[in-house]
Amino acid sequence: MSAEAKLKELGIELPNPPTPMGSYVGAVRTGNLVYISGQGPRKPDNTSITGKVGGTGMSIEDAQAAARLVGLNALATLRAEIGNLDQVKRIVKVFGMVNAAPDFNEHPKVINGYSDLMFEVFGEAGRHARSAVGMGSLPFQIPVEVEMIVELV
Repeated sequence: MSAEAKLKELGIELPNPPTPMGSYVGAVRTGNLVYISGQGPRKPDNTSITGKVGGTGMSIEDAQAAARLVGLNALATLRAEIGNLDQVKRIVKVFGMVNAAPDFNEHPKVINGYSDLMFEVFGEAGRHARSAVGMGSLPFQIPVEVEMIVELV
């Protein structure tokens, strides 16, 4: 099933791609690769989910939901760059950053919210290499930021 058809089957409507909040672009295409800039959990009303994961901060489940929202924003940015998600051959690499308490050690569980969405939409082509790391802080105190490399057909 195509990625666009899968989105419809799952009842997923992508948001408008977020506008970059600095001196950069949301995506760069070179050859058959697209590099998606770090995306955050920006909601349709243009506000962002905030919080630090672990300790007395945000729960893993809430952070996973934020990571899924990041994935939706990344897919919206990708679609805006290439026109149609059916052009995706493979999600190659995901780099996930978690704004975490110093003793938090379950970063991969948080980024699974993003990775699971890629698998839902693209099937086996959505499986990717990945890093999931903790950060002392992220811009605007968002709990998660993810960048991605995508191969096109």
